[in-house]
Amino acid sequence: MWDSLYRFSTGRLAWFLMFLTTLGLELTALFFQHIMLLEPCVMCIYERVALFGIMGAALLGLCNPKQPAIRWSALVLWIYSAWQGLLLAWEHNQLQVNPSPFQTCDFMVRFPSWLPLNKWMPGIFEAYGDCAQDQWHWLGLTMPGWLIVVFAAYLIVAIVIALGMAIGKEKRSMWR
Repeated sequence: MWDSLYRFSTGRLAWFLMFLTTLGLELTALFFQHIMLLEPCVMCIYERVALFGIMGAALLGLCNPKQPAIRWSALVLWIYSAWQGLLLAWEHNQLQVNPSPFQTCDFMVRFPSWLPLNKWMPGIFEAYGDCAQDQWHWLGLTMPGWLIVVFAAYLIVAIVIALGMAIGKEKRSMWR
């Protein structure tokens, strides 16, 4: 099993599939924002950035998955982004489940001055909504609830792939 995971992680298909899933989730977020007119809040935007981090990891891994330094760098970015996304989604969920006037999110997104994403691409990174407002449900979960599931799944898969990369071995053929 570990050898199979190792081989899977060294192929472009694995990284391309991860890229496609993140692209699908980002397009879904934009659909909710621009077509269904759900206003994204500050936490939504930060969760979106974490998902873009996973997408960046997929693109990095897609560049040259056979190169261990690139593969491990992509994996570290993947785990970090999934973990941060999970923490953000959990905090966002708590704001909706246990609303309090003393526990709120920021009024506007705060990006570094050298990377003002909300100024460069306001249609994607500008927040207008209230974090405590529950705007959408599906199968009993809110948007942050589903993001907890999504980021936890990305994190679990990343840990399993990391174990495969650490434990598994590359199969050598006498023909190579």
